[in-house]
Amino acid sequence: MENLEKGKTYSITEAIDFCKKNHKVKFDASVEVHFKLGIDTKKGDQQVRSAVSLPNGTGKTVIIAAFVSPEKEKAVKEAGADLVGGDDLIEEIKKTEKTNFDIAIAETSMMKNLAKIAKILGTRGLMPSPKNDTVTNDPIKATKELKKGKISFKSDDTGNVHAIIGKVSFENKALEENFNTLLDAIKKAKPSSSKGVYIRNTSINSTMGKGIKISV
Repeated sequence: MENLEKGKTYSITEAIDFCKKNHKVKFDASVEVHFKLGIDTKKGDQQVRSAVSLPNGTGKTVIIAAFVSPEKEKAVKEAGADLVGGDDLIEEIKKTEKTNFDIAIAETSMMKNLAKIAKILGTRGLMPSPKNDTVTNDPIKATKELKKGKISFKSDDTGNVHAIIGKVSFENKALEENFNTLLDAIKKAKPSSSKGVYIRNTSINSTMGKGIKISV
């Protein structure tokens, strides 16, 4: 498949093959998936938000900040967290407003302390939440899972969910496995109050590449 037919939907196998063969950028492009969901974005109980471990990772190295109690700091660092601390790390972020990380996790007991920087983290989409397993009593396990390829997803104001499932350098089978794992997680995250068609359309593309509609 070299050219897309206007208005046609493709299988995930065909779409992945197209992405890999037709990406134009010189770097190892990401493979992105976009879901348009039939949810009422004005209702808080219909927000879709969860996390899933992709079996083949994303190909991206994530920088993790971990807010933990002093006795957990060493173990969390060994698990792979890049920035680790408690009140000291909170005060540093409050002072500098710098958030040089992709994901923040917090030990449950630390959440009340994060109130000092909630606005900074919240406006940048970095506030830990139990809904995507970034608030936890086991920050060591959470860190290891994130480093292996666990991702969070969240519906935006227009009812779309966007996620990266790997790189064009991945084997086709690996990308398909990641897609199917994400699709299952999206389905499981369906709000009970959502009526009608839940997944309205789905598309996939490589970075700066053409979007391909796929059947699910």
